[in-house]
Amino acid sequence: MRRQLERTLWATVFLAVLLAPVLLAPLLHGPRTRNGSSLTSELLSELSVGIGLLATSMLVCAVALPSRLRTLTRTLGIDGVLGIHRFVGLAVILLVGLHIVLVVAAHPANMALFDVLHAPNRARTALGATVALGALVALTVLRRRLRHRYEVWRWVHVALAGTALVLSGLHIWLLHHLVRDAAMLALLAVLAVGVLGVLAYRWLWLPVLGARREYVVREIRPETSTVSTLVLEPRRHGARRGYRTLEFAPGQFAWLRLNPSVRAQEHPFTIASSAHLGLWTEFTIRHSGDFTRELRLLRPGSSVWVDGPHGAFTLDLRRTTGLVMIAGGVGITPMMSMLRTLAHRRDRRPHRLLVIARTVEDLLFRPEIRQLQQRLDLTVVELLRQPPPSWSGASGTVDEDLLTALLPGKFRRNQLDYYLCGPPALVTDVLTVLDGMDIPQPRIHTEQFDLV
Repeated sequence: MRRQLERTLWATVFLAVLLAPVLLAPLLHGPRTRNGSSLTSELLSELSVGIGLLATSMLVCAVALPSRLRTLTRTLGIDGVLGIHRFVGLAVILLVGLHIVLVVAAHPANMALFDVLHAPNRARTALGATVALGALVALTVLRRRLRHRYEVWRWVHVALAGTALVLSGLHIWLLHHLVRDAAMLALLAVLAVGVLGVLAYRWLWLPVLGARREYVVREIRPETSTVSTLVLEPRRHGARRGYRTLEFAPGQFAWLRLNPSVRAQEHPFTIASSAHLGLWTEFTIRHSGDFTRELRLLRPGSSVWVDGPHGAFTLDLRRTTGLVMIAGGVGITPMMSMLRTLAHRRDRRPHRLLVIARTVEDLLFRPEIRQLQQRLDLTVVELLRQPPPSWSGASGTVDEDLLTALLPGKFRRNQLDYYLCGPPALVTDVLTVLDGMDIPQPRIHTEQFDLV
């Protein structure tokens, strides 16, 4: 009920941001003929204004979406937030292109505005915003081909988005005809204050409060040669303030950084521990990059700053008769958080866990999972992609036969909730199999942290 209310509230906010300027503009500037202008030209001019305002509103939404608002990530999930962010970003580019076409179609003499050297400032700001948006899309599309470090890509991405937003605002201000109306000026001011507030929260408020989110390393526990578990506990800030524990729902994630500076590297990691573990919070991490290798070299007592929890990939947001958890590699971490939490709650529902790994050595938490089977009604299937000759379990790929053997009958399997986490290719393949089995889409939940 709470989640549905939050969805409704966020949908209302986004619709208001998108449509309010577009609906207000015709009321204030209804189509009217001017000296030497036809009604068609004026209609095209007014349409270009509406399209331009819609593009600006969508740009505001695109900037605000990935700003770590917890209620938003809890409502839509990280995949949902990033998916909408990408869709809105592409829509902005299309609308800006349509806006430019309409401006020229209404008055062909406006082609002169493309002469940067002689064009007025209102045209220069528009061209600058358009170039920044084009570079933003190109950078995103070519991200994996360019092979730049994620941190470099992120800061360039943020700089281009900020440039496009500022220049778009200047373009509207320099056009002057919209801001002459008190109602439109007030509405645009509200949008500006809103987006500045969200950005201030993301880039100033969170780092400033970093000291209150400071945790210390209690232990780094190796799981395999490439995977280890980082155990954190909150740092005490003064005798009276006590501990600031991390309260989360099983399956959620948090962003970790090694210092509270806004310029510090930070990456998202799923919380692996039970939601009822107490002061300690665990993150099981594969050390495949510079940042994760730095985490592995930390010593007990070292400081780590935590921004979280975030995400909707959790069993606590929905009711179900049982869980089907399908994990690939280190994607088992949210499943371990769920299973550990269910064990603490003495849950009696039937659950199923399918673990996919390359080799036996890549299977994580095997002894603990066997212990959890004694505390839960838990069926476990391990699938190896490269099994040794002595392997007697499942091997190859996830297919309908394997899932049919694991799941109950067709009616009962549609009452279960399915949680998928792992490499994107694996998640895509499993989604295809589940779709072929007619599993209802609302019952399937994924989380991939595909930030580009």
